[in-house]
Amino acid sequence: MERTEIIIGGDTAGIEWRAPVFRFKGSDATAPSVYIQAALHANELPGVAVAHFLLEKLRAADAAGTIRGDITVIPQANPIGLAQSHFGEMEGRFDLGSRTNFNRDFPLVALAERDTLMADLDRRSAVDRLKRTLLHTALDHDLVLDLHCDDESLQYAYIDDAFWPEAADLASALDMQAVFLSDGESTAFEEAVGHAFKHQGDDKLKTVPGRLSVTVELRGRRDVYAGMTARDADGLWAFLAGRGVIADPALSVRAYTGPAVPLDNIEMVKAPAPGTILFHRDIGETVRAGDILATLITRPGEADGTITVAARHDGLIATRSSARYARRGDDLMKIAGHEATRRDRKPGTLED
Repeated sequence: MERTEIIIGGDTAGIEWRAPVFRFKGSDATAPSVYIQAALHANELPGVAVAHFLLEKLRAADAAGTIRGDITVIPQANPIGLAQSHFGEMEGRFDLGSRTNFNRDFPLVALAERDTLMADLDRRSAVDRLKRTLLHTALDHDLVLDLHCDDESLQYAYIDDAFWPEAADLASALDMQAVFLSDGESTAFEEAVGHAFKHQGDDKLKTVPGRLSVTVELRGRRDVYAGMTARDADGLWAFLAGRGVIADPALSVRAYTGPAVPLDNIEMVKAPAPGTILFHRDIGETVRAGDILATLITRPGEADGTITVAARHDGLIATRSSARYARRGDDLMKIAGHEATRRDRKPGTLED
């Protein structure tokens, strides 16, 4: 194993950030190479814990000589966000300086243009340098896993159509309860990697066998428990074994049986008015159109001071807000349905 660091100098004097990088050299040049990063949104910590447990297993495998493909793991990919706290809360999703999402505005380049990401790097902002360095590192691998989490959530993933259904082995290995099939049209990290994989020649590829770029949502932000994390690390291990990255013939991955739905089928349930939230339904429940999902106390104490929020479509409640007060338009739930819920969705990810 080789341990190095990504060092990002600050945009003001006397500041720098460091992100440890762990690299394992495989014994078989024909085996797939893998890149795994966690906590690009720095306040999403389940992936950090899973990467820690996985690295323990990889060190043992390295000592035993059973690593076949090159593996790179960055367990805490965003030291800039990790250092940004405001009023007692880590602000890991948006950069306080630029107000941009740490998982947006990644450059979209063809795979052959990978090295252009590092051109004139010293002239760019610290956040841009971090993004370009992470993307440049990832594009040197065949399989790229970006570990995130949602608010209150089932285990699920965003997977580009170009990698499905080949990526069903990952969904099965991690016991995912849903897969969201994306269109790969945003500047999020996972989609920037996918863009490069699909642009390896003159024409955009519709499928990319042997490649993968995925955002894995490791349940909710508070789902950081030793037993749960160890099982997720075992799931990643099984995926790596199944793809031939590590040698562990005793492992096999069963077929994925959960739903795989296009983003157009995801109902984003939003608060129609501000108020205190009383949820009636929880993640993992199946609902029918018309079922009451939540009550909002909009005018406390008044006889007509509540309104109800109902499901507009049948489906599975995949995520729920952990907040119990909503501003007008806040997301309350995501429901994965069996049919398109809207026709006006912009290409790309569901949220800012």
